[in-house]
Amino acid sequence: QVQLVESGGGSVQAGGSLRLSCTAAAITLSDYHMAWFRQAPGKGREGVAYVGTYGTTGYADSVKGRFTISKDNAKNTLYLQMNNLKPEDTAMYYCAADLKWGTLRSGFDGNWRRVASWGQGTRVTVSS
Repeated sequence: QVQLVESGGGSVQAGGSLRLSCTAAAITLSDYHMAWFRQAPGKGREGVAYVGTYGTTGYADSVKGRFTISKDNAKNTLYLQMNNLKPEDTAMYYCAADLKWGTLRSGFDGNWRRVASWGQGTRVTVSS
């Protein structure tokens, strides 16, 4: 069973930075397409960034130029570097994994319930 554990969330002021980590257990990270999602209070879950097994990356328009997704296959860990944080970035951030590229991309575009595996989330709060 896939196990994903997020860490690195916290409270920062606007303009600050955080790096989220997602450590995978019971799987080989390099075999999976990975993504970060977030869900703000009272809002739906949305895709933030994704990385495919061949390294293809993509970002939500709202985070382009500020967030960077990366992974370290040797450490079996996915990262999300978040710079120039804004109050609207406040949300619970989730790591997700799927063996199927189409499913992950569809999840990123709105069908997130189809994505196979999820972590428990890490909270990010950005104050103005």
